[in-house]
Amino acid sequence: MSKKTVWHKVLEDKGQLPEGRVMTVTAEHHGICLTHFDGKFSALENRCPHQGGPLGEGSIEGGMLRCPWHGWDFNPCTGLPPGGFDDGVPTFQVREEKDAIYVGIEEEEAHVETVSDVMIETMVNWGVNAVFGMVGHSNLGVADAMKRQEEKGNLRFFGIRHEGAAAFAASAYGKLTGKPAACFAIAGPGSTNLFTGLWDAKVDRAPIIALTGQVDTQVIGTGAFQEVDLVKAFQTVADFNHGVQEHSKHAELMTRAIKHAIINRDVSHITFPDEVQILPKPENEKAQTPEGRITPFDITPPREMMEKAKEMIVKADRPAIIVGHGAKFNMKSIMAFAEMMNCPVITTFKAKGLLSDHHALGCGVLGRSGTPIASWFMNESDLLIVFGSSFSNHTGITPKKPTIQVDFDPLTLSKFHKVDAALWGEIGVTANLFMDELKGKLSTVDRREEIAERWRIWREEKESRMLDDKGEGISSIAVFEAMNKITPEDAIITVDVGNNAYSFGRYFECKQQSILMSGYLGSIGFALPAAMGAWAAEGDKRPVWSVSGDGGLGQYLAEITTLVKYNMPIKHILLNNSELGKISKEQKAAEFDVWTTQLHNPNFADFATNCGALGIRVEKREDLDAAMEKIAAHDGPALLDIVCDSSLI
Repeated sequence: MSKKTVWHKVLEDKGQLPEGRVMTVTAEHHGICLTHFDGKFSALENRCPHQGGPLGEGSIEGGMLRCPWHGWDFNPCTGLPPGGFDDGVPTFQVREEKDAIYVGIEEEEAHVETVSDVMIETMVNWGVNAVFGMVGHSNLGVADAMKRQEEKGNLRFFGIRHEGAAAFAASAYGKLTGKPAACFAIAGPGSTNLFTGLWDAKVDRAPIIALTGQVDTQVIGTGAFQEVDLVKAFQTVADFNHGVQEHSKHAELMTRAIKHAIINRDVSHITFPDEVQILPKPENEKAQTPEGRITPFDITPPREMMEKAKEMIVKADRPAIIVGHGAKFNMKSIMAFAEMMNCPVITTFKAKGLLSDHHALGCGVLGRSGTPIASWFMNESDLLIVFGSSFSNHTGITPKKPTIQVDFDPLTLSKFHKVDAALWGEIGVTANLFMDELKGKLSTVDRREEIAERWRIWREEKESRMLDDKGEGISSIAVFEAMNKITPEDAIITVDVGNNAYSFGRYFECKQQSILMSGYLGSIGFALPAAMGAWAAEGDKRPVWSVSGDGGLGQYLAEITTLVKYNMPIKHILLNNSELGKISKEQKAAEFDVWTTQLHNPNFADFATNCGALGIRVEKREDLDAAMEKIAAHDGPALLDIVCDSSLI
């Protein structure tokens, strides 16, 4: 039974294609080389039979259509090659109606589900429904499967300008929600561009999925164009790392990738060879779901360590709690325990925002990016109870105090030095057990008045520093004081690295804001792409702001166009001092000359405006509040370019 021919208008006015010329047109999903030769319009398949060269980009020379890739000739009307060879190009019917040109093609068959379809459907069934990436020639089959899921409302795809931004966005999504998003790239350079963001997720223990295209299996190992052994390349960063094969258990492969990412809080990578992406899925294979495939994680600590920890708490008069990023989803239980003990609560820099700085027990950030309040209460304590922190050098938790450490990762316990009581268990469960088993047994001192006094002293010091003015720009203290007044209380704030981050940790006082940063990797450029990930996760519920220096913003400046494209109303606060200020500071501290840290910048506000966002530049402190209020009120993406003094941090 012959298939029905469907006619498609491919040219509104035949005068658009002069005699002796060719062009590419599209009918349904068919690419067609339309030719005008010897007074006749003809339609040929747009792929040269040798390497797939686009014939519609070729030319007619000596009466023959020449492939633009390798110069093979075909008759521009019949598609036949010279010399009687059998490698001609298929043709389509053409008809003219008035001035329009129509091409007839056979009615398309219904889509046959592919390997990519079953894997991407499995992915969205597991709740991985945000993808950041770039579509290209070696991932088109997977992209097509994503398109079908997006059309069903099951997935959102965000096309970025650099794959590094895709990985940072997915990393931030995982840090904020505890659930993975995916980043997506082509073979070769697209995939290698993901590495920094993947390492950021890995070292900060954020779940993330990397999906990469790959060249055809048959040319892997031959030095083909954009061929990189991606399984080998990703083996250092990916906890789960596999290439898809024709006879893989495709849905199971995706399920295991997502389980690894969630349970181990790590990177999972799957790479798809080009030809495998479009293979029909095996007849009996179905997309999987998480039902019955993952266990609850509410484990309790070993009883021996629990008893020891309880004895230490009962004996303590002035304990202090230190909270790390690992306790992000357990703060309700931790704070109930803290209030029962009337004890100060300190956070690491990565955990900034998990507790309001206006809470009666809140003491701010400990360490290099912190306040004297936090260090005071650590040093004045007789017991430290540490939840979800890995004791990094930057935090500076003293080993000289009796310490209880609680973590769900046994390798984090006693990582750098001996800990008196190391409790392996889910953090919220452990805090609840402390409350249940210590009720009526505590004699701790209520520290609330002392905490309030320390905050009063620190705020007076900040007011004093606000008066510093060398006439060379606005101080970072003034910037963050303005943010204290104007940033929405429930905002998500992504922070870059450098002096801007140190000042943010020290001077910005959190209310209900959530803070995201490139913690252990400390990667410059994190803030703006991370804000895109945060917006994809919760932008319909909460405002999203980002903070960076000019060095950081410069790395992913083009992503402002991504904000505009998807109407992401992200507000970016830029501390612009035309310098890599932290590096200058380090050079001076190490007694080197300051060298090559000066930056040549555009007018960032004008750049943002050029992209379609709101851009405002501020050079005087008295203009700062009004400008920040204006970007806060703007219905869309906005950038505040603040000219700062690099020495006033």
